[in-house]
Amino acid sequence: MIQHVSVIGAGTMGNGIAHVFAENGFFVTLIDVNKLQLEKAIQTIDKNLERQISKGIINADQKKKTLEKISSQTDLESGVKHAELIIEAATENTALKLKIFEQLSQTAPANCILATNTSSISITKIASITARPELVIGMHFMNPVPVMKLVEVINGYSTKKEVTEIIVELCKQLKKVPCVVNDYPGFIANRILMPMINEAIYSLHEGVAGVEEIDTIMKLGIAHPMGPLQLADFIGLDVCHSILQVLYHGFGNPKYAPCPLLVSMVDAGHLGVKTGEGFYKYVADSKDLLVSERFRKGRES
Repeated sequence: MIQHVSVIGAGTMGNGIAHVFAENGFFVTLIDVNKLQLEKAIQTIDKNLERQISKGIINADQKKKTLEKISSQTDLESGVKHAELIIEAATENTALKLKIFEQLSQTAPANCILATNTSSISITKIASITARPELVIGMHFMNPVPVMKLVEVINGYSTKKEVTEIIVELCKQLKKVPCVVNDYPGFIANRILMPMINEAIYSLHEGVAGVEEIDTIMKLGIAHPMGPLQLADFIGLDVCHSILQVLYHGFGNPKYAPCPLLVSMVDAGHLGVKTGEGFYKYVADSKDLLVSERFRKGRES
């Protein structure tokens, strides 16, 4: 029975994963080489727990117990020594993930399950760098992790059936809904989502419609809670670009090639919410969305 979980990476996904495990009674070690990032992650978890209290989801005592379950660590080897499950939630970068799993192969306890939160990179490729590919699996949580119910559970080529069963039951303990899929580029969520986002960007790029029109049509006409361009900003345009590249190279099909507009925006550093501007402009402490001036001018000319 898994009780101790280590989460590698204290960014948006990592702190969310740590949050839900601790809230459900697991001991969590949150690992990041950046001490300031760890401090920021704990502050974010505290803030999100306060939000849950205000909504009546948890009480103050539950918040206190959740925070007491989380410790932080900057040293990987020290951070994983008691782990029965390790979830890597670092940046969506293949080289970085391979490096982490190569280290985990040498430092993690012998029977520890090694999971990755990758949204598109091959589980089989990640597993191949380790000496225990049968214990490697994908756990693709959705953002924001404390709110979203889905976990995409991805089997690699060598993943043992018993490991999959353990992870499925674990997701249920977290009050999540696990969906098991096989290891192909983009899995299911991003194999379907990213071409849709890319097509929305192409529609803007080709002047078919403006930002607000595209998003409004998909929200009101197709009942999506968020338009594809706003969603791309929320995910991060650099992340969207990386996933599309995985699909493009993985399938060798030009239909997955990132739209030139997306490439240009990533090159310019306009990555969405994280940089304050993408298809929309994001004003601090404001819920209002302003279409980026670049696209407003382009649409009106």
